[in-house]
Amino acid sequence: MRWQGQTVGAIDSSALPGLEATGGLIRSVTTPEFQGMTFHEVLAKSALNHVPGASAMPFDWTINPYRGCSHACVYCFARGTHTYLDLDAGRDFDSQIVVKVNVTEVLARELAKSTWQREPVALGTNTDPYQRAEGRYRLMPGIIDALAGSGTPFSVLTKGTLLRRDLPLLASASEQVPVSIAMSIAVADEPLRAAIESGAPTFQARLDTVRAAADAGFRVTVFLMPIVPHLTDSLQVLDDALRRIREAGAHRVIWGAMHLRPGVKPWFFGWLEQHHPELLSSYRGLYPGASVQAPKAYRSWLGKRVRPLLRLHRLDRREEDDMPRRGGSRTPPVFTTRPAAREPERLF
Repeated sequence: MRWQGQTVGAIDSSALPGLEATGGLIRSVTTPEFQGMTFHEVLAKSALNHVPGASAMPFDWTINPYRGCSHACVYCFARGTHTYLDLDAGRDFDSQIVVKVNVTEVLARELAKSTWQREPVALGTNTDPYQRAEGRYRLMPGIIDALAGSGTPFSVLTKGTLLRRDLPLLASASEQVPVSIAMSIAVADEPLRAAIESGAPTFQARLDTVRAAADAGFRVTVFLMPIVPHLTDSLQVLDDALRRIREAGAHRVIWGAMHLRPGVKPWFFGWLEQHHPELLSSYRGLYPGASVQAPKAYRSWLGKRVRPLLRLHRLDRREEDDMPRRGGSRTPPVFTTRPAAREPERLF
């Protein structure tokens, strides 16, 4: 899994931990327009990642063109995956971005194999395919073309407003295969969003992207995830968020309380200590020891609060009813309320 497991490359003792052997690494790039970030361009050995049969995920295949994410969401469940590269799950995850620059070519070869059964593929299950790096590398258009051209249905989950750039391409792809689009929009209060998702687009910018996708003919799902205990779980906050999401043209909402996985919990608790120290004792009670989920009692309480609001705002549509507007086949059920934290991935 680690960078130094590659077969070719000179040793650089001054490199970041895990980057000493360049192997699949082509180069590391810093540019003024992405201040504080480094892009590590690599040659991937595979593009399609198979999810093990024992996984609870409702899809079998994923594509992740990037590792790490500049959205810098403090709660991101994927942070722990950066430690596979001997990079940390905190600042490194936000600023050291792995870019699989040949992912389109590799994907085209994999999709052309006679063994490929055109099963649904999910994008955005680990790190965001429309994070800021996509503006520089433009990997998604090639991925979309390859999937649609091979007859493979797919879904995209993102926080990134850069999705709007590819809406014409996605609309064209949806004439060939089922395509699902989902936006992750969790924090409506702008000061809180700026603190907890410092590199992500604003709540309103994401709502505008939902509207653009809906106007392009897509039934957009919104992930109201995570709902952050004591910060975004009040009736007033939830009602306001769902009202605005509905007004933006969303088709339905999937919601869930925050998970704090092992690689995430120390980072989140450090943020909490800095920004909301009054909540530390409560969070230690909600997420004690190695626990990942909030207790069942809290999740039950939250469900009784959220479900009536979903009905009120007509955002509780069942997935079975989520039919695409183009063509006659049904959109594949590729989304879930559970984060894909245990999804394995072949990095290179």
